[in-house]
Amino acid sequence: MILLTKLDGTEFMLNEKIIETINETPDTVIVLENGHSFIVRESMREIQNIILENFRRQRRARLKPAPDEPLT
Repeated sequence: MILLTKLDGTEFMLNEKIIETINETPDTVIVLENGHSFIVRESMREIQNIILENFRRQRRARLKPAPDEPLT
């Protein structure tokens, strides 16, 4: 899930896996697989960076050994 901001300043969490398209017209419009759309303050490039960082964070967490697991 990623944290985004609506034009009125309200923050909300969005599951990035259900995003179908993102357009800048000049507002950033996110269209979901179910047809719903959101207009957000973040640019298309900012959203891309947020999604990539979220993916990297999740990947690092999966690769990190458990505290009681011996390092090999």
